[in-house]
Amino acid sequence: MNASENIGEAIEVLQQLGLKEYEARCFVGLSRLETGTAKKLSEMTEVPRTRVYDAIRMLEAQGLVQIHHSSPQRFRAVSLEEATETLRDQYEARIDHLHDSLDTIGIVKEDDEVPVQQVWAMSGNGGIENRTEELIERATEEIVLVIGDESLLTEDLIATLNEVGDGVELLISALTEPLQERIQTAVPDATTFISGLEWLHGEDAIEDETAIGRLLLVDRSTILVSSIVPETKAEQAIFGEGFGNGLVVIARRLMAQGLLTARDPAS
Repeated sequence: MNASENIGEAIEVLQQLGLKEYEARCFVGLSRLETGTAKKLSEMTEVPRTRVYDAIRMLEAQGLVQIHHSSPQRFRAVSLEEATETLRDQYEARIDHLHDSLDTIGIVKEDDEVPVQQVWAMSGNGGIENRTEELIERATEEIVLVIGDESLLTEDLIATLNEVGDGVELLISALTEPLQERIQTAVPDATTFISGLEWLHGEDAIEDETAIGRLLLVDRSTILVSSIVPETKAEQAIFGEGFGNGLVVIARRLMAQGLLTARDPAS
């Protein structure tokens, strides 16, 4: 990635964090200078000179830029470390505010609404990992997790698994011995074993064919199943809850036949 592409990406990310385009352009411009005037910034960033002053005032109010009241005025960006910490604090404060606002909104229920067993779909590695960790944290009795791809054994997932309470049985399975050994080392309190579900990948699977990413069964009532493309690591998942949910019923029987028995030589 060349300098121009890096500049463009930095401006885009700053806009995603809440800065307006001219503010983002001016901040990136100043980050490349020890100090700069409105004229210099306008020439460097293609922000109209009259708009540079407005952008600088907004950046100063956010603690991202300092102004030297000389003639002409000169500006400089705060250090990269200070800027990133300031932006991180602002971003986290907005998330907290969003959470508090949404938390006070009641759920509207129809009078004739009838609870149904549902299966939901989601995509994206980050969202699926967050849901996996959330389900694990909610467990009260048993967690059965099958990891089909080594890339899914992330540091965050390992930390969540190691925080499982003593009263919860934790069973983690892998499709290969090297992955099982890594799991045993990373999560020493878990019972680990080779899954009996290796057939899910198929004997004739090609390198870029979609494969099973993870299977998670929590308290035998909540299931999450994901698929992953080995080449890109793109992940998609479905999950459902309830003892009567068809997906959960199938998963319990599947795991009982292909996974749980695999850890018991007498079965």
